[in-house]
Amino acid sequence: MTAPVNACIGLGANIGHPRTAVQNALKALAELPDSRLVAASRLYRTAAWGRVDQPDYVNAAALVQTQLTPQALLRQLQDIERNGGRRTEHETASQRWGPCVLDLDLLLYGERTVNEPGLRVPHPWLHARAFALVPLAEIAPDAPFPGHGSVMEALRQIEVQGVEAMTDS
Repeated sequence: MTAPVNACIGLGANIGHPRTAVQNALKALAELPDSRLVAASRLYRTAAWGRVDQPDYVNAAALVQTQLTPQALLRQLQDIERNGGRRTEHETASQRWGPCVLDLDLLLYGERTVNEPGLRVPHPWLHARAFALVPLAEIAPDAPFPGHGSVMEALRQIEVQGVEAMTDS
């Protein structure tokens, strides 16, 4: 176990019941071992990224204070995905960025940089993804983002059109 670290997690879904999937995943994050959910963003509707021939996504971000290592936290996130209905064992490279029942990404882990098979932190595409940065800036604008200053500094560098906060109805 490590000293408590603030970890930022991105959540997204666009098939099945996306809003419910993201809300349930946020509840599951609040139950992580050796961790505390500090903040969760509003839900956002965003156009698909990468492969645009699919339904809009529901996205959110969470700030978790955790004593889990990055690797242990990633395993917990993958368990939440599986419990939410995600199946990855049959995914191929052509399905990357395709429709998803639930996707959780470890975006930031304190000020650490991790580059190992299956885990890259900061998330390698975070700096280019408004659908991740907008909700993250809502709850952690000053979070350190190695190579980009802070979350808010990175957000100022990209176009955010098409990322819309959802209403409760």
